[in-house]
Amino acid sequence: MLIELNEDTLQDLVAKTKKVIVQYSASWCGNCRIMKPKFKKLASENEDVTFVLVDAEKSPESRKLANVSNLPTFATFVDGLLVNETQTNKAEVLTELLVEIL
Repeated sequence: MLIELNEDTLQDLVAKTKKVIVQYSASWCGNCRIMKPKFKKLASENEDVTFVLVDAEKSPESRKLANVSNLPTFATFVDGLLVNETQTNKAEVLTELLVEIL
């Protein structure tokens, strides 16, 4: 499942969802735009994980959940807790994050 958050409600979603992987991005971020289709493709291939796109500029509270300082940042959560976060523009690193929570 892929969700694009339009409100700063990631904390609620993470608390209610077993496995979540988040892409924090911004409209001006070139690497974010490069990674978005890869993120969406992984979402379509992994039904057991909720994939969430978060605009880091519009969601300051959501950004705090993973201590986002650079973009794109990817974060994984299991049972409401942060498992891992990384800044990357490499699809293989994104896949490694996903494997950690499967």
